[in-house]
Amino acid sequence: MTDAALLEVRDIVVRFGGVTAVGGVSFTVEDQQICGLIGPNGAGKTTLFNCISGIYRPNEGEIRFAGSTVTGQPKHRMIGLGIGRTFQNLALFKTLSVRDNVLAGAHHLGRAGFLACGLHLPWVGREAAALGAEAQRLMAMLDLESVAEVPVASLPFGTQKRVEMARALIGQPRLLLLDEPAGGLNHGEVDELAGLLRRVREEFRLSILLVEHHMNLVMSVSDKVVALDFGKKIAEGTPFEVRNNDDVIAAYLGEAPHDRAA
Repeated sequence: MTDAALLEVRDIVVRFGGVTAVGGVSFTVEDQQICGLIGPNGAGKTTLFNCISGIYRPNEGEIRFAGSTVTGQPKHRMIGLGIGRTFQNLALFKTLSVRDNVLAGAHHLGRAGFLACGLHLPWVGREAAALGAEAQRLMAMLDLESVAEVPVASLPFGTQKRVEMARALIGQPRLLLLDEPAGGLNHGEVDELAGLLRRVREEFRLSILLVEHHMNLVMSVSDKVVALDFGKKIAEGTPFEVRNNDDVIAAYLGEAPHDRAA
């Protein structure tokens, strides 16, 4: 492991009863790097994500972020540490507007408590105005301005995914965990997502860890790819290296190239 890595996953093991979902996985994500995490269904990707974001506590191993251990930290503390996340199954407040959902992601940034708000202190208004302006900037960036006051439940799935990303970004993360962001999107929307991820990385100077089944997206945007199968890391490297790895091909197709040629 390198000291320069923003995220260090060290020998993580997760067991559910007698089943080992993740068996000793290690990898790093560097500062401002996009890292794709791939593997067939049941490979352990989401379980590993849940460890990094504080939903699960691993049975063994350590997770370090920005030089400090975060293993076992509760999920509500992760955003304050600089780790934001979106979910495969959207976790939005369906009856609230797009704007209110985005602002909900900034709750840890506000210093105003009940007493300060009740006294209408001047700095409370300035704080609210600053967060409102940032929410407006993010909605513009993610093409959400026209639906800012619309309840998210009435919006298409792809639009709701952008709302969830805006909510994660307003929390000012250094690491953004994206769980199946291309799920349910059509081909054109996936292409737009690829461009958006590159822009987000550049504009916010953050790192992205991406769990995704859409291989074209992963291979086009990732600087590095980590492949899992049955809870084990089977490959790590550039998209080209991982795409041509025999173990990765076997995991997805059930056979290695030399088997198919025989």
